[in-house]
Amino acid sequence: MNGETFEPPIHWTDYEDIAMALYDRFGPDFDESKIYRIRFTELLEWVMEIPNFAGTREQCNEGHLEQIQSKWVYEWRDNQ
Repeated sequence: MNGETFEPPIHWTDYEDIAMALYDRFGPDFDESKIYRIRFTELLEWVMEIPNFAGTREQCNEGHLEQIQSKWVYEWRDNQ
């Protein structure tokens, strides 16, 4: 495998994995208030851009996006 580490696919219900990926991408400047103000249309696009994300737009729903937002906030808090 050319020395690459295998990353298992991330699905819509892998909220913590998605939150960690978003935190890694956007860092601590995206604080709690910014995270909760993100439009779901933007959040959907960002999740779809995660390299090993295997979900589809059709599988997404508001409940998934709400869970991702709250886990992202927890991830941000844990790193403060």
